[in-house]
Amino acid sequence: MDTTHTSAPPPAADARAFKSFAGFYPFYLSEHSNRTCRRLHFAGSSLSLLCLAALVATRNPWWLLAGLLCGYGFAWVGHFVFEKNKPASFKRPLYSFMGDWVMYKDIWTGKVKL
Repeated sequence: MDTTHTSAPPPAADARAFKSFAGFYPFYLSEHSNRTCRRLHFAGSSLSLLCLAALVATRNPWWLLAGLLCGYGFAWVGHFVFEKNKPASFKRPLYSFMGDWVMYKDIWTGKVKL
């Protein structure tokens, strides 16, 4: 994982302590140091986008549930099984959601290794 953004704080940092997303994001990346966890996040986010497209195309609200299950399900498996930590979404849901999409973009642009 490329850490050229800023140096990551120690893993023991409390997600609730951050006052800005810019301060939170290096912590978020440190909570995703396991490659399999990042891959599961990427897969879940990609599937969520496909579910969003299906929701728009079909107007079937079940696609919204499917998208949430894909996104969070894949991510939580990554954290509990591979990363062995608790997802930041439990303490900072908005920053965590934002972090997931910034990391998704950073994976596409090569800033974060998959």
